[in-house]
Amino acid sequence: MKVSERLEVIDRIGRELQSRFSFSEIDIYLGAFGISPPAGGSPNSKWVYTKQALASVDLTTLAKILDDLDMGALAATRTLITPPANWEGETDFRLFISHLAKDKDKATRLKSCLAAHGISGFVAHEDIHPTLEWQVEIERGLFSMDAMVAVHTPGFSASMWTQQEVGFALGRGIKVISLKMGEDPTGFISKRQALPRLNRKAEDVAAEIAALLTRDPLTAPRLQEAQAKRQDSFAAHDIPF
Repeated sequence: MKVSERLEVIDRIGRELQSRFSFSEIDIYLGAFGISPPAGGSPNSKWVYTKQALASVDLTTLAKILDDLDMGALAATRTLITPPANWEGETDFRLFISHLAKDKDKATRLKSCLAAHGISGFVAHEDIHPTLEWQVEIERGLFSMDAMVAVHTPGFSASMWTQQEVGFALGRGIKVISLKMGEDPTGFISKRQALPRLNRKAEDVAAEIAALLTRDPLTAPRLQEAQAKRQDSFAAHDIPF
């Protein structure tokens, strides 16, 4: 989904809630989806207030809201509403790791290191259960991801599948981080500076990816939200000695 399309969806939801509910009812309704009232939100316009609250909400949640309001559009696409199995109920930042099958070990290692930063990676060759239709699970991952890392090992640019995954992310207006591991990015993402692996460990690369996501206004709110929920979860399970 393009950024302009996402804004149109948020605008539609804002106008719908404006016509149906009061300010307090909007807070209750959005709260049911885990959405907090906007900080310093406009008290004069329910439409603007709702758009501010939805600004950083992920597409899966927007789709659920559209479905609940019987507004159609995104709700008609089941893959958008249902994330892949490994992201069911996931509150961490969702990062799709596009990679070649032969390099799944590298992708899996990166995924494990990203977890410490509140980032849940999706590695197709690792996360798809044998009984699930693999292409549907990949599509669900692409629809519900918050960002993508493209692992550019030799042969990445020649793969039809990885190029489709990157193209899908660009079409949705999703942030794509190119990790250079033996091959330069090609196509539309080649104009963006790639992140070189150099001789760094996976832990160091994961930390830099997290830093890039934290600095980007497109991904920062979602990552900060995920990290805050993780800290709250740890605090809730902390048993005093």
